[in-house]
Amino acid sequence: MHLLIATSNPGKLRDFAHAAAAHPHITLAPLPHLDTIPPPEETASTFAGNALIKALAYSALAPGQIVLADDSGLAVRSLNGAPGVRSARYAEDENWQGEGTPDQRNVACLLDRTRGHRYHDASYFCSLAAVRDGQLLATGTGELQGYLIDTPRGTAGFGYDPIFEILELGQTMAELDPDTRLEFSHRGRALIHLLKSLT
Repeated sequence: MHLLIATSNPGKLRDFAHAAAAHPHITLAPLPHLDTIPPPEETASTFAGNALIKALAYSALAPGQIVLADDSGLAVRSLNGAPGVRSARYAEDENWQGEGTPDQRNVACLLDRTRGHRYHDASYFCSLAAVRDGQLLATGTGELQGYLIDTPRGTAGFGYDPIFEILELGQTMAELDPDTRLEFSHRGRALIHLLKSLT
């Protein structure tokens, strides 16, 4: 079974490829020419809703193919689940004036917004949708529980990884070696969940 993934993010592609390796009958490839395709507007209030919006839109560009799309992000309990579906645009939404890359600005903004809160429990979430010719075939979800730390640690990973510490490891996602990171990936867990329904 051949699956096209609607992402060009190398970190996401690694996570999905690792999860699919246990299924020798599955092949994965990025959706061709994705960087030239205008992305659909993500208007849903849930990860699952936005994953479906993207999968439906991109499936129209690959007739007869199974197209996967994901939506993922970080939810912080003390912020009532924020940044949630707006994880990639959190600093922009909050009118954060700091400098740096989008990831650095998002991290700095989140640390500012959680300062003074007693609880910093957080979870990474990922939702996946598989669509062929406009028909939803399967969905999958994955979660990784952890908590926020005050000072970024580690240089691997991306997004909020330097401030997201995994409970059972005592390390941030950005401190993990590649194999351990892939083992704990919420995206990998979502793909495994989806494949159980799809196959």
